[in-house]
Amino acid sequence: MHMNTNPKWLKLEPLAQAVPSRDPYPHVMASGMLESDSAGALARDFPYIKKPGFFPVGLLKRKGAFDALLKELEGPEIAALLSDKLGIDLRDKPRMITVRKWSAIQDGRIHNDGEAKICTSLIYLNPEWKDGEDGGRFRVLKSEKSFDDTAAESAPIYGNFVAFKRTDNSWHGHKPFAGERRVIQVTWLRSQEDYDRKFKRGKLSMFLKRLLLKDAY
Repeated sequence: MHMNTNPKWLKLEPLAQAVPSRDPYPHVMASGMLESDSAGALARDFPYIKKPGFFPVGLLKRKGAFDALLKELEGPEIAALLSDKLGIDLRDKPRMITVRKWSAIQDGRIHNDGEAKICTSLIYLNPEWKDGEDGGRFRVLKSEKSFDDTAAESAPIYGNFVAFKRTDNSWHGHKPFAGERRVIQVTWLRSQEDYDRKFKRGKLSMFLKRLLLKDAY
């Protein structure tokens, strides 16, 4: 596959070289997906968010380095790579990008995504993660029963990347963690109707949070 060789915030070579797994469902992990010298700029231009949760990027302020990274995540290259890695055609599917800065202790519970989602990817922007910190590490799980039933794990450190195909058994999550945990989530959806429905739901949720929690964002 030909990849754009112009300077980018997003490095596709680690993903191109990563070996996907089918156990227990199709997924792929890579590290070093972000230029190391871009960390300061991405931290500076990260959206101002004060509360836990994922927020649609369309409702957040995009600027500078963060906006440049988002444009690359919206581009065709990563969709084509993941199509090849995961065995599903994402090239013409709508994608929704959401952003998280803070995790609450109840976040990350074991779950499976709804059928509207066909693929989800996560790229992390945290400069470090303590070796002894078990919480907050993304886990590919073999069942919905326990975090101990782990097939693969990724620490949420800067440049780490996870993507997986939604299946009937694509259980995932992370152990409880409360605090700053920056991540961009890109989800490919079955149809534009699914996108519109989810965007309206996210917009309503954000409006209600702003109404109840003034100056939250």
